[in-house]
Amino acid sequence: MILAGDVGATKILLEVGEFRSDRWKTGLSRRYSTADTENFPGLLTEFLGEWNGMREKDQRITAAGFGVAGPVHGNKVKMTHRPLVIDGDAIASRLLIPKVVVVNDLAAAAQGIDMLGPRDVANIQDGPVATDAPIVVMGVGTGLGLAYLVPHAEGGYRVVAGESGHAGFAPANAQQANLARAIMASHGRCSVEDVCSGHGLQHIYAFLRSHQAHELGEIEESMTGEWIADQAKAGDSIAESAIELFVECIGTVAGDHALSVMARGGVYLTGGVVARMHERIRAGRFSEMFCAKGAMSAELMKIPVRAVTSERVVVLGAAKFVV
Repeated sequence: MILAGDVGATKILLEVGEFRSDRWKTGLSRRYSTADTENFPGLLTEFLGEWNGMREKDQRITAAGFGVAGPVHGNKVKMTHRPLVIDGDAIASRLLIPKVVVVNDLAAAAQGIDMLGPRDVANIQDGPVATDAPIVVMGVGTGLGLAYLVPHAEGGYRVVAGESGHAGFAPANAQQANLARAIMASHGRCSVEDVCSGHGLQHIYAFLRSHQAHELGEIEESMTGEWIADQAKAGDSIAESAIELFVECIGTVAGDHALSVMARGGVYLTGGVVARMHERIRAGRFSEMFCAKGAMSAELMKIPVRAVTSERVVVLGAAKFVV
């Protein structure tokens, strides 16, 4: 049996399961709030206590994999947006699990892409899939993460994850440039994550509410991404415009990364924000901005883009890392 986890800035998903005929079979699955978690090993002990109360006698956990939101150093991640450290070696020692692997959450998401079913993916842009070409996986949640799947000469893919969410945001039109300037005036720089994330949607709403001034307006604690989405549904024109601009910016960034590796294998959008907003992404100007790359626009039009609607892709990939 394998213990697998998705440790994100908003939520923690834990599962115990096993692979049968290359498919993941879940024995126990639980969801927790990251904000309410101060002691990750303690949370694991609680979860495994529940598992031990229901498992069969011969079932033993022999490996564990965790996809964690932050850069990996050795077998450890200090989370970027939460004061948690996930240490694979310490977990192995404390819980007596022979093999524990900690990876970046987007590396796990990339590894889990081929384990998704048809119902777990929504089409955003049509295009032929080239099986020998790179794939881009972009996670839009509390923050923003990116990973590439790069083909091996002998077959299969190698996962390459980084921290591209903290790279500078490159605006594609005048409104995006004004947004970037406003964020720079308030924060000193404008990263991709400052625009294309849950926090980014807050920035965009504050920017539009301040009538596109050169500085961001006040960001109130209540102005979460969910609140902005609810305001848009209720007819708030500023919230509606914020979501439209947000979708455009996601398209701009996704297109930049697709272009950087000519991702003819496809682009996959993942994360909690994407799962909630994939219909808006498809209906909005995502594809227009994704393909707006000058001389390369026609090439970008051929790249398939999919939205991952399942929140379990990181768990699946984390489990796959330890097989």
